[in-house]
Amino acid sequence: MEASSEIYLKLEGFIKKYYTNELLRGVIFFVGLGLLYLLFTLFIEYFLWLKPIGRTVLFVFFVVVEAFLFIRFVAFPIFKLFKLQKGINFEEASAIIGTHFTEVSDKLTNFLQLSDTVNQEKSELLAASIEQKAKLLSPIPFSNAINFNVNKRYLPLAILPILFFLFFYVSGNSYVISQSFERVVNFKKQF
Repeated sequence: MEASSEIYLKLEGFIKKYYTNELLRGVIFFVGLGLLYLLFTLFIEYFLWLKPIGRTVLFVFFVVVEAFLFIRFVAFPIFKLFKLQKGINFEEASAIIGTHFTEVSDKLTNFLQLSDTVNQEKSELLAASIEQKAKLLSPIPFSNAINFNVNKRYLPLAILPILFFLFFYVSGNSYVISQSFERVVNFKKQF
């Protein structure tokens, strides 16, 4: 049963890496979309010079959108990573691994189904079959099915708004952002 427990440990490791990857992608989305929405909010205030009620709506809407982005892209993967919320199970993980390692897909699913069966029925033949399948699956690195480099394609989403901020500060037009930001944050004050 040593090989079987090794397979379950490898599946646990895969699930952790899966949610770490989701968290990395989520942080990129949160930073990118959050900063783009901040720029959008600041430009609306800069060009429209809204009254206090308009700035209040703009501020509240900004907080709601940022909270949604944080919960959706950062909090959910953290909850699933630390098992505070139900995430993918071993069968779903085996399906994901099976798409990456084609030689594993049916074997891993079959191993999991047999392992569930052996827990219900105690059979030496079944246990030996499970152990044999586990030994066949042991050399395969399941965590290699997750590639962190895939997230590189999302980096421009986070870098673009940062470049916009840098452009405004380098060009000497930082007042566009700072004045708008002050008016939005002090939404009750009359300007």
